[in-house]
Amino acid sequence: MCTWITEKADIAGHGKGVAEWMPLNRANVYYDHPVSAPLDHALIIDFVNEAAGPGARVSVELSAESARALLRAIQATLETGQAQHDLSVHAGGR
Repeated sequence: MCTWITEKADIAGHGKGVAEWMPLNRANVYYDHPVSAPLDHALIIDFVNEAAGPGARVSVELSAESARALLRAIQATLETGQAQHDLSVHAGGR
């Protein structure tokens, strides 16, 4: 089943492509048949630099379970990292 549903998010960051690091400004997220991963369906995230053309892209294909685990890890890391940053700022650090 192909849903053709794609969520897009404006982002600010860099990704490592084949040759070098590149700025990224968009993440396209969709659930579909993967190109490479040995899965029937995958959560696919394309991190892109739209101005640089189709070659400026870093892509990942994850199983649904892996995508959920990644979500939990991202949330935990952001919460812990922000809390430590806030403590450091209040203690006079940077």
